[in-house]
Amino acid sequence: MKDTKRRNRSCNPSSIFPTLTVIYGVLFFILSPTASADGSLTFCDNSSVSVKIKIWIDGVEGQTLEGQSATFSAKIPNAANELSRQSVVLTNPLNCCSNLSSEQLSGLTALARRGDCDYLVKAKVAQAAGAAGLVVINDSEDIVEMSCSEKTALDISIPVVMISKLGGDALNKSLAAGGKVELLVYAPESPIIDPGAAFLWVMAVATVVCASLWSEITKSGETNGNYDQLSPKADHKEDEENEIIEMTTMSAVIFVISASTFLVLLYLFMSSWFIWVLIVFFCLGAVEGMHSCIVALVKSKYRGCGQKTVDVPFFGTTTVMSLLVLLFCMAFAIFWVWTRKESYAWAGQDILGICLIIAVLQLAQLPNIKVATVLLCCAFMYDIFWVFISPLFFHDSVMISVAQGDSSSGESIPMVLRFPRLFDPWGGYSVLGFGDILFPGLLLSFTVRYDKAKKRTLKDGYFVWLAIGYACGLLFTYLALYLMNGHGQPALLYLVPCTLGTCIVLGFVRGELSELWNYNASESKQTLVGDEEA
Repeated sequence: MKDTKRRNRSCNPSSIFPTLTVIYGVLFFILSPTASADGSLTFCDNSSVSVKIKIWIDGVEGQTLEGQSATFSAKIPNAANELSRQSVVLTNPLNCCSNLSSEQLSGLTALARRGDCDYLVKAKVAQAAGAAGLVVINDSEDIVEMSCSEKTALDISIPVVMISKLGGDALNKSLAAGGKVELLVYAPESPIIDPGAAFLWVMAVATVVCASLWSEITKSGETNGNYDQLSPKADHKEDEENEIIEMTTMSAVIFVISASTFLVLLYLFMSSWFIWVLIVFFCLGAVEGMHSCIVALVKSKYRGCGQKTVDVPFFGTTTVMSLLVLLFCMAFAIFWVWTRKESYAWAGQDILGICLIIAVLQLAQLPNIKVATVLLCCAFMYDIFWVFISPLFFHDSVMISVAQGDSSSGESIPMVLRFPRLFDPWGGYSVLGFGDILFPGLLLSFTVRYDKAKKRTLKDGYFVWLAIGYACGLLFTYLALYLMNGHGQPALLYLVPCTLGTCIVLGFVRGELSELWNYNASESKQTLVGDEEA
């Protein structure tokens, strides 16, 4: 009777999630940012913000540049008010390190080169000459943060921003041609909630659920004979079992250590050619994943499809359907590579990535909760270390730096799902790494197999509750992203407790934790067969 009551309570979400809610409430309170200065005074530790700079040449609006404000800059308005347009003039000397003529700069924006003196000195010299603002041209295409070391309040009352060398060259060219150049500096704010993040959340949740249930979705096609690939097998069932990689505790630890090593190599040797290597491997895996997904779906819907065979040089005999699907997948991947920098390329990358994730979750499996705990706890620490702790040993957050890719070439790593930020004036994408889907997905896939073996309903099983936990964990990730002012978050910090924690709590309440911990699928099948024969 006591066990029955416990089971009834475990099916009620109110008995599971209040504890997680309290834990994350405390966590978000600790992580939430403190109040900042009101902008009435400038200090060396004021917040540096990204700015947009609208340009007019002889009254005609031209390009819009991007820059970064100094940590000691006066507050920059959030909206673009064209009445605040100011004319630009080059300083003399160009470095803005010595006294300037007040007649030359009075009421104008000073344009100066980087170098020869501190940024704060440049700002003080420009302000003393009556300048209404200061724009510093960097000597490279990167934009660095202009900071200072003084601890007392400063008397800087003008906006101070930096632009890239390319943007500065464009301004210099217009000024050299004798044109009247005006600019307007403003710092638009990103919306608190962008629909792009919501779409990415739906995409991630749908992917992890679909990948976990993939064998159930395509099971009607398993009786159609051999699995059609360019290397056909003689016995489908036997090879299907051989293709499954069952993880162990040791392989889980080695996997996370290997991932850390590779991440450091990416960080230290980040370059366009290194990213090209990743793109090639991504496409190879994605093509195979897309091929297997399409073939499985077609065969599940049309049982008689794919019977006609053809001989392919170097590969042997395969079906016509499998060959046509392979050619389509290769063409799709090549088209994505060719157009990967276009505005619509994110859609192709997501399709390839989702197919790859589904294929990986069919290939790798967790045997029980013991291995899942080792793997997810290692991944949990891996994510936290490389996002939050790595800046103590490196100059940047290694994970965030790698995710941003190579700024000089504009290339980025493809192993992420992304969705454009629809109403953000800065554009960009909301991104989610494959690991944030694959690691929890391995656990969800295990619960699908466990529920099926135990003949559990949706209410009495584990999969539905863990799927809800994954969705909630991803919501917590976005909430933390907002509370931390957009600072990149280790998603597994929230996803692991909401999935693995939910599974352990449910197993404990139901009295099944020991069985989940030591579960052996092969032994369970033998017992089930013996019971049926008896």
